[in-house]
Amino acid sequence: VILNSNKAPTDELIVRKTIMHAVNKVAIIDKELAGLAEPVDALFPKTAPYCDIDLTPRWDYDLEKAMLLNCNDELQTAVSSCTEHTAEFIVLEGEATLAALEDDIRADLEAVGISVTTRTLAKDPFNEAMVSGDFNMAFSETWGPPYDPHSYAASWATPDEAHFAALKGLPEPMTQAVLSNKISEVLTMADPTARQAAWYEILSTLHEQAIDLPFSGKRIPAVLGRRLSGYTAGNQQFDYPVHNVQVLSGSKTITVAPGGQTGLFVGVGRLDPHSYRPNEFFISNWIYEGLVHYGHNGVIHPALATSWTIADTQGGGQRYRFALRAGVTFHDGTPFNCAAVKMNFDHVLHPPLNHNWYHGWYHLALHTVSWNCDGEVFVVNLDAPYYPFLQELSLIRPLRMLSPESFINGAGTDSTTQNSCPLKWNNEDGFLGPPPGFTAEVKCAGVRSSHGTGPWKFDSVKYYSDDEAQGIQELHFVKNEDWWGNDARGNIEKMVIKHYADSDAIAAALLDGSLDVAVGDKVLKPEQVREFSREHVATHSFVNGPPLLNQIVVINAAKAPTNDIEVRKLLMHSIDKARIVADELYGQAQVADSMFPKDAPYCDIDLTPRWDYDLQKAQLMNCQPEAAAAEDHLPLILGLTLGIGIPLLLGIGAASFFYGRRSGYDRLEQEQKEKRKRELEEPVTVGVPDNAA
Repeated sequence: VILNSNKAPTDELIVRKTIMHAVNKVAIIDKELAGLAEPVDALFPKTAPYCDIDLTPRWDYDLEKAMLLNCNDELQTAVSSCTEHTAEFIVLEGEATLAALEDDIRADLEAVGISVTTRTLAKDPFNEAMVSGDFNMAFSETWGPPYDPHSYAASWATPDEAHFAALKGLPEPMTQAVLSNKISEVLTMADPTARQAAWYEILSTLHEQAIDLPFSGKRIPAVLGRRLSGYTAGNQQFDYPVHNVQVLSGSKTITVAPGGQTGLFVGVGRLDPHSYRPNEFFISNWIYEGLVHYGHNGVIHPALATSWTIADTQGGGQRYRFALRAGVTFHDGTPFNCAAVKMNFDHVLHPPLNHNWYHGWYHLALHTVSWNCDGEVFVVNLDAPYYPFLQELSLIRPLRMLSPESFINGAGTDSTTQNSCPLKWNNEDGFLGPPPGFTAEVKCAGVRSSHGTGPWKFDSVKYYSDDEAQGIQELHFVKNEDWWGNDARGNIEKMVIKHYADSDAIAAALLDGSLDVAVGDKVLKPEQVREFSREHVATHSFVNGPPLLNQIVVINAAKAPTNDIEVRKLLMHSIDKARIVADELYGQAQVADSMFPKDAPYCDIDLTPRWDYDLQKAQLMNCQPEAAAAEDHLPLILGLTLGIGIPLLLGIGAASFFYGRRSGYDRLEQEQKEKRKRELEEPVTVGVPDNAA
């Protein structure tokens, strides 16, 4: 829609801004275009040459700003003073990139009267402050595929993440308890349309309450020497599919510097597939496989299961039958079969390990009630139509397959008295700590070796000065010659995983040729990644994966001053994300405007107003104007609205500007929300349909 800057009243910039913020594009497109178009926030598509830039403020529907601009007695022309607020920002010690982002955020907030007190905390004090709610702002990030949105949202109910505290301030009717129940309910909705509507309600509620400031979409970069080719980015954050790489020249042994959970690779943990830190995701993914594999755009592919069927059961549950891949062996030569699959399930899901103290953080463990072998078909029964079941079977942990001979007492290991859970999970009495309602009966025994079915076998470890206390210098992996997927892999015979002191050492090793691959988040600094992508193209190739997860700033709704939603909105509109991402992340991330990436299941929805940088709105909200009489453009704006000729646009414009009161626009917003829910179209299917393999 072109607004004429050479004809009154749109010759005034303030009128053009008012019109832009008063038009509810999302509602109009849903009603008039039947979901066959999507709202845009730029003149040209981002894929057009030179157009992949973020311009703020975005010209999106923002009724509150439209009213601030046009429905007040005074129009702000200059700022004389701002209401002062003080907010506490907690940042994890050692996170140099987050510290750089915080510094810019603090400067932006000072411009509108918000003073930020930053506390840089070590891991344990940071976690304590985050869980107890002793913060106003804290960095977090979604978990990416295949966890988003269901697993990440389900985690908000447990006291180990910032949302647990931040959501305590949610007002009626969508309190934290109600929200948690709605998240649990949506995970067992069989009807995709109802499921989409339920996710819309959950995500729109969080958006309206301004809890999460979407900041940037994280990509996983890889830099490779030119003697290698064929690397493609993985579909999960720690999925590094190096087995696809082809060696073009030189040795078929390659050196790799991978990114771990805490940044640079430092260790391997217990190397078992059934527990968590300090095990490294990327190593588990190389060694162990599950029944299914998470593919591009959420498509679930066969892995150790070649096909599956789904059927409803009496009582409202579901039954999955998995046909297992024949001829597969574990790294130690043990045959892979249904008995091995059942043994892994017996250990991982043995009560109380299916409780949310342990594996119940993802709801597969809560809804899986029984499993057995029907010949070489593995059968799993659920107590409800839990739609993320296949997605969660593809997780890198905890249900990847371990050789029966790797359990502490081989194939005869008892899942109650010698469970594969790590020894450190036992209490002082030698039992797995029982949650309320459980008795102490399970004893963790760990595992005795690390044999899976994956493309790489763990070979050996080399310590600095041959002293384990000085840390790991190298890990060696060799090709699994018997892997069922070898026909499609590259020609690498061996990988040497190398530890480096810092990113500078990694960059130097890439340049001198002693390191072949650097892959993962925080392995290289953002500016170093940009340098390799621009200045070393003759010697190195650069692969930047798609945005997999979003970095966000969680704003605590249960601690003053951010217990006031107006302050939370003020924070969001005062932070220039596009500038900060460009300055501090060197183009290695993209600006995010939603909690989850839009390609996450059920998340391709447009929620307005967007929580983007908008200094003018922030000043209108928090700073006193130097008075200047404002001309009332209401009749002319309504005339323009009539000229555009879209009935819904007329209704929105007339209702909002005629009443000019918060109560009026609150009712209008609620009506639009309800209308949006009623008119939801059948959602786009992500992955395979629920009733198909």
